[in-house]
Amino acid sequence: MRERIVLLSIICSLLILLYFFQNHMNTPCAFMTILIFMAVYTAYMQIAFKHKQRKQRKHPIEKNYNYTPYISIMIPAHNEADVICETIENITAIDYPHYEIIVIDDRSTDNTYDVLEKISPKYPNLKYFSRTKEAFPGKSAVLNDALKIAKGEAILVFDADAKIKPEFLKTMLPMLEPADVGAVQAQKVIINAKQNFLTQCQFNEYILDTHFQLGRDAVRGAVELRGNGELVKRQALNSINGWNEETIVDDLDMSTRLHIKGWDVRYCPEVIVYEEAIIYFIPLMRQRRRWLEGTIRRYLEYSGQALTSKDISLRARVDMIAYISEFIMPLWCIMEFLIRGFKVLAKDASPHMLYSSIFISCIIGFGFFTAIRYALRRYDGYGRWRAFKEAVITSIYLLVIWFPLVLFIMFKILFMKKDMKWGKTTHGLIREEEENIKREHEKHEHSVKN
Repeated sequence: MRERIVLLSIICSLLILLYFFQNHMNTPCAFMTILIFMAVYTAYMQIAFKHKQRKQRKHPIEKNYNYTPYISIMIPAHNEADVICETIENITAIDYPHYEIIVIDDRSTDNTYDVLEKISPKYPNLKYFSRTKEAFPGKSAVLNDALKIAKGEAILVFDADAKIKPEFLKTMLPMLEPADVGAVQAQKVIINAKQNFLTQCQFNEYILDTHFQLGRDAVRGAVELRGNGELVKRQALNSINGWNEETIVDDLDMSTRLHIKGWDVRYCPEVIVYEEAIIYFIPLMRQRRRWLEGTIRRYLEYSGQALTSKDISLRARVDMIAYISEFIMPLWCIMEFLIRGFKVLAKDASPHMLYSSIFISCIIGFGFFTAIRYALRRYDGYGRWRAFKEAVITSIYLLVIWFPLVLFIMFKILFMKKDMKWGKTTHGLIREEEENIKREHEKHEHSVKN
């Protein structure tokens, strides 16, 4: 109910602002105000990032590699029989002495538990258990159950398809050591980018996320956890009473609550966790719907605490406001165009006002295009032409995916009942697709011989 009231208040405030600007000023002034704020803040992040790089080159920060807490590695698994064996094999190759692995079979209907039972003698650090069908659903509940038996001073969470390199923990842990740091997030990279058009777009999308996360880390803003490859101090977890079981985005929800409690969250691009991209459109939309709904709901739920908390840093507070503007923008645009279009049709306003609003929206879109192109050039070494082409394609992809979803989620929050539908990401599709291709190839060869 609180989320609905806060969202309704935001919409009413936007309507009042639009009425004021449309009747007393040129509406583009409002757009320009937001545009300037976003541009200035983006420039500030880049300047801070460049300054941080130069400072580290001149005076490298001494990292405490003697910080070696016991780590509990948690892997929630729901119907992950196809990938869990390979994932455990990869993670147990980690170059770190003090750890345990806890795999939680979360109400699977396949043979995930049988696979765990079969391979467990091979891995002495492996613990596993199965949750009953009556258990509370959701990844947060899974992790809270695992936390009860975990021994670690810090918790490292992986998805069931995660792939890492052996030096993962040794490189990441020094960032967690400072007393004010509650969590660290690894860089996420798509492992099957070349599989099809959608996977390439997701690969580019993740690079853009890396770009923004690095900027937010440089200004010590509200860096966010991403679920896969997140390392959290147990002390920080206890201070926020573990994972929130009433959210559909455990990682983003935890990020906000950690910041509100005054904990710093850092981003570590030096370590990478590889994961599969979704290869089909409908499952991709389900996943992004969950991400976006969880993102918007947690901001609506914690908006009051974020504004009034005495523990949250000013930089994190400002960073959250800058980030929220990305989700307000689509709603603002639709409301502006509808109102202005109606006035133009009723001949109460000049068409030029509508054109100017469209022009400003295009400038905002161009800003995102520039950010994507820059990120592709900087972090993946794309050439000028390829970066331009991929930035155009990815901009269209983001517009098609995110813009309508923002509007749908806001409609859902206002008029529909909240649910805990997860839209689970299916893993192992790379192998499934390869097997399908192999079968088709064998079928073709057989028909040719006949």
